[in-house]
Amino acid sequence: MSDFVPADFEVPRALITPRFRLEPLGPEHNVPDHAAWTSSIEHIRATPGFGGSWPPVGGMTLESNLGDLQRHAEDFVQRRGFTFTVIETDGDVIGCVYIYPSKADPQVAKVSSWVTAARAELDAPLYRTVRDWLDRDWPFAQVEYAAR
Repeated sequence: MSDFVPADFEVPRALITPRFRLEPLGPEHNVPDHAAWTSSIEHIRATPGFGGSWPPVGGMTLESNLGDLQRHAEDFVQRRGFTFTVIETDGDVIGCVYIYPSKADPQVAKVSSWVTAARAELDAPLYRTVRDWLDRDWPFAQVEYAAR
């Protein structure tokens, strides 16, 4: 299998806009990340691209969430996939963006994103911003990202 991104590609470490910023998701985000998605399970399940498959029914413990964040951080380091936390300008974690190879075709980047129910109005702006960022700054020939 070929690499998800070329070896010489410098992976962006941030995306900053006037309304929110993206930074790599890691263990340091555990408590606010867990609070964000557990406050919005039904909203996230209804978000385009999730198809009701995530978050898990019954949620997950803070400890399990930490393990999930550690896995995402390791994927980032190993360049297998890239997960970014979405942080509002006031510092609140309000969502996530996932960039991984498609299981159907590893040459295609499968992207999904969510925001909390309390910040639902940012879903479409986040989608447009990430879509433009992928087109402008990432090496993917094809991206699968459920439209808003």
